[in-house]
Amino acid sequence: MNAFATGQIFGKAIWSGHQQGKLGPIPQREGSASRISADDDNTRFANIVLPHLDDAYTLAVWLTDNPVDAEDVVQDACLHAFRAIKSFAGRNARAWILTIVRYRAHMWLRKNRPAALVMVGDTEAIEPAPSAAGDARIETPEAALIAKTDLARLEAAIAALPSPFLETVVLREIQGLNYHEIAEVSEVPIGTVMSRLARGRRHLIAAIRRTD
Repeated sequence: MNAFATGQIFGKAIWSGHQQGKLGPIPQREGSASRISADDDNTRFANIVLPHLDDAYTLAVWLTDNPVDAEDVVQDACLHAFRAIKSFAGRNARAWILTIVRYRAHMWLRKNRPAALVMVGDTEAIEPAPSAAGDARIETPEAALIAKTDLARLEAAIAALPSPFLETVVLREIQGLNYHEIAEVSEVPIGTVMSRLARGRRHLIAAIRRTD
């Protein structure tokens, strides 16, 4: 099995801020909002956002390449999620919070580390259009090579990817999102997701072979 898919690697980011109080108290709305409304917002936030904080932190760590900066990004994302909690339509909470984390991470990077946001040209999808079966993981020689690569080399290779490839590889291979979910989080067409994923994997393979 592909090492990515086992979920046993990449212990690089485990978020426990909500258990240790790092996020601080959930903000209360000001003005005329009723106590009942505030309590309802708190409940929705707890049910919708808190279960996905580990995933949020994992993505933030990969995007910022710094655990402390990632905590800042997640806290900022949680504040924005709380303020927008009434707008959540109830479809995919995980994709919704990861979309916010990605956006806030990009905003943080533009302000603090703009050189990290290296844009790449996207081609049309270079794989067949996804179907129910087409989104499954298929063992390939490339996947076998990745599976045999030690964790440190693999993490270094992923961290060196250009940002659009990095976030797509992380969302797909580490966090297990399907093409539709990645397209929602990244706000790009599915064809672009597939193109970035294929190109990101090629970059990974080339980087791994260079260190053999």
